[in-house]
Amino acid sequence: MTDEQNERRARSRRGAPEQRTSPARAPHAGKGPSWRVDPAPDGRGKPPEKPPMLPFSWRRFVTILAFLLLGNYLFVAFFAPPEKRERVPYTPTFVEQIKQGNVKEISSKGETVQGEFKREVSGDKLFETEVPTFANTDLLSRQLSEADVRVNAKPPQDRSLLQTLIFSFGPTLLIVGLVIYFIRRAAQQSGGGGMLGQFGRSKARRAEGGEDTRVNFTDVAGIDEAKDELTEIVEFLKTPEKFLKLGARIPRGVLLSGQPGTGKTLLAKAVAGEAGVPFFSISASEFIEAIVGVGASRVRDLFQQAKDSAPAIIFIDELDAIGRSRSGGGGFSSGGHDEREQTLNQILTEMDGFETGDGVVVLAATNRPEILDKALLRAGRFDRRVSVQAPDKVGRKKILEVHTRSVPLADNVDLTGLAQATPGMVGADLANVVNEAALLAARRGQVAVRQSDLTDAVEKIVLGTERKVVQSEADRRRIAYHEAGHAIVGMLTSGADPVRKVSIIPRGQALGVTMSAPDADVFNYEESYLRGKIKVALGGRVAEEVAFGTITTGAESDIQQATGIARGMVGRWGMSDEVGFVAVQAAEGQSPLLPGASETSEATHQLVDREVRRIIEEAHEEVRNLLEREQDKLEALVDALLREETLDEAPAYEAAGIERVAAPA
Repeated sequence: MTDEQNERRARSRRGAPEQRTSPARAPHAGKGPSWRVDPAPDGRGKPPEKPPMLPFSWRRFVTILAFLLLGNYLFVAFFAPPEKRERVPYTPTFVEQIKQGNVKEISSKGETVQGEFKREVSGDKLFETEVPTFANTDLLSRQLSEADVRVNAKPPQDRSLLQTLIFSFGPTLLIVGLVIYFIRRAAQQSGGGGMLGQFGRSKARRAEGGEDTRVNFTDVAGIDEAKDELTEIVEFLKTPEKFLKLGARIPRGVLLSGQPGTGKTLLAKAVAGEAGVPFFSISASEFIEAIVGVGASRVRDLFQQAKDSAPAIIFIDELDAIGRSRSGGGGFSSGGHDEREQTLNQILTEMDGFETGDGVVVLAATNRPEILDKALLRAGRFDRRVSVQAPDKVGRKKILEVHTRSVPLADNVDLTGLAQATPGMVGADLANVVNEAALLAARRGQVAVRQSDLTDAVEKIVLGTERKVVQSEADRRRIAYHEAGHAIVGMLTSGADPVRKVSIIPRGQALGVTMSAPDADVFNYEESYLRGKIKVALGGRVAEEVAFGTITTGAESDIQQATGIARGMVGRWGMSDEVGFVAVQAAEGQSPLLPGASETSEATHQLVDREVRRIIEEAHEEVRNLLEREQDKLEALVDALLREETLDEAPAYEAAGIERVAAPA
């Protein structure tokens, strides 16, 4: 029986309770196993003391000191060598030079005399000689006095005490000081990680809320639903006790998804500006380096900085750069040692390590949420997903009002009409429109931006810049028929978007343009609407066939547009009776098993191709019948285009003799 067992038995006989060492629970007892482990009294469980990088050694110290002294000696020998003096005989050279008055000054130590000639002797002015013991010193003194030679108490050109100290100890002290400086600087930059540790430092840009972050919710418009979702984040960062006392936990992560330019980054900055907390902003691609492990180290450093500055916001832009799914969609995985995968794993670990009281919220933005890893999107990491959609007409007007706050506008500017004429545009597009309009107004020498400037800016962005191309009359007529065909079909097809502008002036890659836009935002498309868009796309080619009996290459983009719509109707939206309610067109265009592999059979592909051809051929026949029946309207619009080159909405309908029917409310 051991001594410990005997001690336990004795305690039980004395009635003393047996003392057991039990792990102490952390303060957050109700949140899962979170244990605090203390070392035992005998030292077991105590983490080993970290040894110094280089333990002290007298041998190492003496070796380093010897090298420093050797370096000091070489430095002094190279930069401050002893003065070189020409040794001359006492007679006849020294005595003769005194008689000639060529000796400037001398000094003596014992029998040695050092001095300087006024003129060089044997190629040198500095000299040294020995006075013989039998020489007549009285005669020498008289000769020196008569020649007006200065006799010094110390040797000429001798160093001062300060110079001696500098050249003796200065190099050693300088080397030691530089070594200490660089070691401390490397330690500070790398956070104690050595000279290479600076690669692991986060590159996130920090902005202090309320000071450097001057963006708030008043600068965000047109995406009210997303803004409302983030209001809770602001309230938590301002008054966390309001939520904590009810047992609520703020989402650890918020994922902002949407098409480019919708304002995801602006929303994140506005949250930081409203909450008045530090804002750490970084692009996901900045984590990745050629050295494996650097990305994970930067993630750790970023989250540690945010925790030290809590409450704070971490914003990771373009999260899909490192958060891409680790399974499927791209062939076989390269293993767990990939730098991108290690960085993703570290982000998952850091987000799991958050506690309720940390006060750190992670905001991330992506344009492709469907390719993100499932582990990243699970509850407890990115708890909330906010979809930032393109604004509607009312939202576009609010965005235009925000971007025109600092732009002087003329009285005739109609932002409501401009918002209606720009369906599908997002915040970045509208900001670009306002900026282009201001540039146009400045070039035109105006003091305010007019409605025409805004309209021209929209056309420049959507249609392209006007090209000054000299065209023959035959080319102008063919282009006029092509654009008039698009316009007439759009005006006469039920449910098609109204024609807003027709022009035969070349813009961008196009030789002419016909711009159509709906009266109201459309979010769900009927089959008749899609067939109408196919007909409008075919109108230009069919008008050439009707007028000239031949075709040209000018319908390339029209063919692509019509084919894309028809293929979507058949393969994605189930608008073909032959194919049925089946999706045969993958969103990414590949199987999750092997790149390029198809999930549909060859027979299905052939069926889809036949249905696409059928839809386009039926539309082609209907458009031909329409233009042959309304050829007089086509000819009238062609004449107006050849005369005016550009027709807005009202003049175009008037020239074609077609009444503009407003869409039902």
